[in-house]
Amino acid sequence: MGIAKDLKKQAKTAEQAAVRTADEFAAEQMKSLAQAFRAQAEVVKRNKKKKKDELHRKS
Repeated sequence: MGIAKDLKKQAKTAEQAAVRTADEFAAEQMKSLAQAFRAQAEVVKRNKKKKKDELHRKS
C-alpha cells in the first residue's frame, strides 16, 4: 500500500475511535488526529504528483 493510502486508513481508524470513546476530550483529540492524517496524505499525494510532473518535463 502507498503512504497516502495508509494515512487515510489511519484517519478512518482515528475517526472511528473518536465515535466509540465516551471521553469528549479524547474524542476531539482523535478527530484532530484524523484531520492531520488526511492533511498529511494530501501533501504526500501532491508531492508525488509534483515529482512525477517534473520528471516528465525533463524528458
